[in-house]
Amino acid sequence: MPRSDSRTRRSRTRSRRGVPLRKSLMVRLLATSVLIAVCSIAATAWLAATTTSHALRQEQGQVLARDAQVYDALLGYAATHRSWDAVAPDVASLAKRTGRRIVLTTPQRRTLADSAAADHAALPAAVSAVVNPLAVDSSLTGGTGATPIDPRAVGPYRLTAAERTALAASARSITGCLLKLGEPSQISYAPSGRPRVTTESLTAAAPVIPDVCGGQSRILTRPTPTEAAALHQLEGLVNPCLRRQGMSPIRIGLDYIGPQSIETLYAPMDAGRITEGCVEDGRREQLAPYVAPSALLFVTGVPGADTTGFALTGANAVRIVEVAALVLTVTVAAAVLMSTRLIRPLRTLTEAAQRPDQARNRVPVSTDDEIGSLAVAFNDLSARRERLEDQRKAMVRDVAHELRTPLSNIRGWLEAVEDGVAVADRPLTSRLLREALLLQHIIDDLRDVAADDAHTFRLHTERVRAAEVVEWVCAAHRDAARTARVALTWSAEGDPELTADALRLRQAVGNLLSNAVRHTPPGGSVEVRTSVRDRSVLIEVADTGSGISDEELPHVFDLFWRSEKSRSRLTGGSGLGLAIVRQLTEAHGGRVTVSSTLGAGSLFTLHLPSAAAPPLRRDPAGAAKDRRER
Repeated sequence: MPRSDSRTRRSRTRSRRGVPLRKSLMVRLLATSVLIAVCSIAATAWLAATTTSHALRQEQGQVLARDAQVYDALLGYAATHRSWDAVAPDVASLAKRTGRRIVLTTPQRRTLADSAAADHAALPAAVSAVVNPLAVDSSLTGGTGATPIDPRAVGPYRLTAAERTALAASARSITGCLLKLGEPSQISYAPSGRPRVTTESLTAAAPVIPDVCGGQSRILTRPTPTEAAALHQLEGLVNPCLRRQGMSPIRIGLDYIGPQSIETLYAPMDAGRITEGCVEDGRREQLAPYVAPSALLFVTGVPGADTTGFALTGANAVRIVEVAALVLTVTVAAAVLMSTRLIRPLRTLTEAAQRPDQARNRVPVSTDDEIGSLAVAFNDLSARRERLEDQRKAMVRDVAHELRTPLSNIRGWLEAVEDGVAVADRPLTSRLLREALLLQHIIDDLRDVAADDAHTFRLHTERVRAAEVVEWVCAAHRDAARTARVALTWSAEGDPELTADALRLRQAVGNLLSNAVRHTPPGGSVEVRTSVRDRSVLIEVADTGSGISDEELPHVFDLFWRSEKSRSRLTGGSGLGLAIVRQLTEAHGGRVTVSSTLGAGSLFTLHLPSAAAPPLRRDPAGAAKDRRER
């Protein structure tokens, strides 16, 4: 079998088998759409989540900053006032500035001040903070001081006006001295009113400044009378605590060691954690009469205000645009890629369909999906069209050849009679009649072939005994077989019956028998047998003739096929007999097969449905299609 036929058969088989689900174009389009949708949803969800989280973090940070601002302001008020009696204006100002509702209550939740008192909204169960300048919450202030006491709670350490003036003058003298030495300095003031002198490279410490700036530096290192009295009072509170801990009493002074607040001005610095605890407890007890009592702070949203939304910032808008552009780019790229993969083979198919007359008009099959199946079907259609065109040309050529021979003979003899070369006697008339009968036989065969192709072939069926058909055909060809010195025999196994057109069935068996006698050399034999196999009536014609080669065997039923390529009238007929046999057999709902060995003979078998079985009539259009494909 030629390799091209093998490829065609494999392609046709694959197109009939269908496209696997995993390679289906519909599945791939659906998968691509789902992938794009999933990516879009995921990108949108991620963008929404990140943008919302970022905005909420910003909003939360702003709220925390405003809450910390409120807490610090109220701590400062508590550190500098002995009670909360006059805090309402400050609370109202803070609420207006921060846009929050601020409520101060006692530990028993008695209201001290409420920025939205007219609304009488219930307070939340959780407290925002406890305002106590002697126990500051460093998580709200962000401070890292050594003591939780607010530095603004100075109490008895607050300097008098005269003391502030004297210390300020000394600080200015020190800064002037340092400036002459080429060391710029700054003056800052602690909440108690004590000034501090600092430089970029050193602090105004006692061991350094007195040596370079004289007595003015010593003024800043000695406690004032106010501070001395407060420190003496603090010693009276700290030393009993130390004695209870089994430690020696200490003396507390002002060791001027840099920019520090009053809560760190105690000595010695290496007294340990016990000393620090006692000093801290003593300072709380000392400062308690000078600060406001502990209060509960509630900071909430303003009643009726929308606190759930947030504004879309410019940065968030840019992120949304960027992610949307990225998703759009990916979507367009995927769509372009998929459409290109779809359009390329379709464009190739369109171009091929626009040039149907081109030889070997084929398209490459690059996929296994529906488009690949379409390409396979197109290639198969092109191959069939080329075969049909070749068969049409061969048929025109063969019909012309078959008709030319008898017509040439008739014309030649008639011209001879007209020219006086031949005499129109009885032998000539008989010769012309034989040529006319041959011409009529060819025309009748062509008419049968055309009728079958046009689906106008009609059978007149009746119940027929196969043995009678075989006997009649053998009797009609007995003289021809005797003349060719070929032994003709027939046999019947049982008495099978079938529903058939007796005349057409005799024609089919007669064509097979005529071919067998013609191709069997003198001394050979031809046998006709009939039997029943698997509810089918078999009529077999076996000969011991020249046989058919394996290359020619698939074409024996083609129109105008002849084993003798010279198409000699001495060795062959019109080339339509076997084609008509196949048509007649298929019209009866059967089939014809052939087996042959070159040089040993051939066996033609008609498989016809018996009268007991329903006739397996084939669709005439399908039969015609099969014949054209062969």
